[in-house]
Amino acid sequence: MRIIAVTDIHGKANKVRELLEHLKGQEFDLILIAGDITHFGGRESAYNILKEFLDFGKSFYAVMGNCDGRDVLELLEELNIGLHGKRVEFNGVGITGIGGSNITPFSTIWEFSEEEIWEILTRNYKDGDIILSHVPPKDTNVDKTFVGTHAGSKSLRKFIEEKQPPLVICGHIHEGTGIDKIGETMIVNPGPLSRGHYAVIDFDEKEKKVKDIVLERFP
Repeated sequence: MRIIAVTDIHGKANKVRELLEHLKGQEFDLILIAGDITHFGGRESAYNILKEFLDFGKSFYAVMGNCDGRDVLELLEELNIGLHGKRVEFNGVGITGIGGSNITPFSTIWEFSEEEIWEILTRNYKDGDIILSHVPPKDTNVDKTFVGTHAGSKSLRKFIEEKQPPLVICGHIHEGTGIDKIGETMIVNPGPLSRGHYAVIDFDEKEKKVKDIVLERFP
């Protein structure tokens, strides 16, 4: 199964159109969006982005980011693509979602305590699931800010250490673009689509294992 992973669109519909034009004719199965669809926008702003994916015709799921309006989650649910606090199966692969972020110094729209993050993950996860999370796990290559601090979630990291999901797709920290590993878990922050970043992931649905991750960028 081939997954296109994107995150941190921040309302840039032009970048979504460029990505989808770039992907035309390419073979893949699923698009996963790890939040910050808008830049502090509501459902109208989010729909302007999501309709591009809807019109493209490929299956996709999304979680909201900490910069998405309170009504964006409602829109994701209405469109039947929302994964926050939920689990779906696609091609026999479970995907568990968690949107928003851990607590930040900036009092953004969707923030959860570490206890809430832990509860959401443990309530929905089944062995072998992919995790789609806006926030990255703490103390990794993918949660390091430009000033050098690690801004990820302690609970997500602990969950990964204990459960060893095969793959975690995240975002949130734009400068944390990259790939890391905790035990057997592959973690990818594709980088902000608002700047042309995305990732291509090949996942073995029978073995529940990542075969390859490639970080991509278009102009």
